[in-house]
Amino acid sequence: MLSFDNVTTVHPTPQGEIRSLDRLNLEVKPGEFVVLRGPSGCGKTTLLLTAGGMLRPTSGTVRLEGRDLYALGERERNRLRGQTLGFVFQMFHLLPYLDVEENIQLAAMPRNLLGTAPNPRALELLQLLGLETRRHHRPTALSAGERQRTAIARALLNRPRLVLADEPTGNLDPANASEVFRLLRGYHESGGTLLLVTHGTAADALADRVLEMHAGAISSRATRPATGSSPAVSPA
Repeated sequence: MLSFDNVTTVHPTPQGEIRSLDRLNLEVKPGEFVVLRGPSGCGKTTLLLTAGGMLRPTSGTVRLEGRDLYALGERERNRLRGQTLGFVFQMFHLLPYLDVEENIQLAAMPRNLLGTAPNPRALELLQLLGLETRRHHRPTALSAGERQRTAIARALLNRPRLVLADEPTGNLDPANASEVFRLLRGYHESGGTLLLVTHGTAADALADRVLEMHAGAISSRATRPATGSSPAVSPA
């Protein structure tokens, strides 16, 4: 599904070069739930942005479903990203002047699926994620948990085969964090592939693999069998 082959990302600064990724190698197989854990500043977000086609590495190869992501032209890369990926951010990144339903339907724009009529998939996700009564509320009227559920619905709108999640519970209280993990685990159990980065351990027990990242490279690996079950949030 996703592979990094000897990927390095260097940022020049007045104080010298900073290596966000340092000859990093990673493979995520279809249907896996992989947690990438590490301290702030170790390169986790850079890795996700690179995996999502949003940050070209200095060297190395990133392949998404077997295609060299950065050998593609920008239009073709954006098309592949829109067809394959969903992205969940820590800071939600909802547009404040749009309501919940409109924010969810933004994900349809790269595929030219945005129209005036309600998107059936958006309505399905609103109900599935318990947001139907908040459908016409703007983000400022939502709780943090509701904003993150809206962001998850947006990420799932196009039925992505891979979801990239960047500290998706970092701004949530424990109850809302548990709900977000339940929803993401449901997506995985319904056949989706998930790469989640975090600095904590709360997601470890849900993952197929837990990887430790340090100073721009994966420093150790451990297997964590998924336990329990949850209602599925289907990507299909």
